[in-house]
Amino acid sequence: MNKRFLPIAVICALVFALIGAYAGMQHTEVKPAQNGAVQKLMSLTLPDSQGRAQKLSQWQGKILLVNFWATWCAPCVQEMPELSALQKDLSKNNVQLLGMGIDSPSNIKDFANKYHIDYPLFSAGMEGTELSRLLGNQNGGLPFTLLIAADGSIIKTYLGRLKMDVLRADISKITGSH
Repeated sequence: MNKRFLPIAVICALVFALIGAYAGMQHTEVKPAQNGAVQKLMSLTLPDSQGRAQKLSQWQGKILLVNFWATWCAPCVQEMPELSALQKDLSKNNVQLLGMGIDSPSNIKDFANKYHIDYPLFSAGMEGTELSRLLGNQNGGLPFTLLIAADGSIIKTYLGRLKMDVLRADISKITGSH
């Protein structure tokens, strides 16, 4: 190997790594939700994992953790057992977790039956992608999660696999529980 080639290869690798990191940061940008986005979410009636139409407004007035996910999204599937365990802890603090599946009703039903998820899962379909964009997820990346106060204001958004310790701390701040 030529001794001149190695330094050039290292410099090129560093340049491309920096370009990739910059592009990655641009791709995962979360922006503030559009006016009325939470109200639009709460006005929806969607099929749940058993195919029954459910009005999301039934959870109005609660603190909501809304998780946009898909059966084909590996990080989404990886965090679901942790979210299921979290819902058991949250229910006593008036916090409700809702899963918005960007998938077909049949795929969501099969997934829910296979993994025994302990919180409501809904089929938002491809319209869910547009809704997540209205809520601040500019590029439609998954998983995308929102923490919504009882008054309907968005407290925090999370793009990518959740860090449960951070999420629990954020929820504790608004519920006053520890």
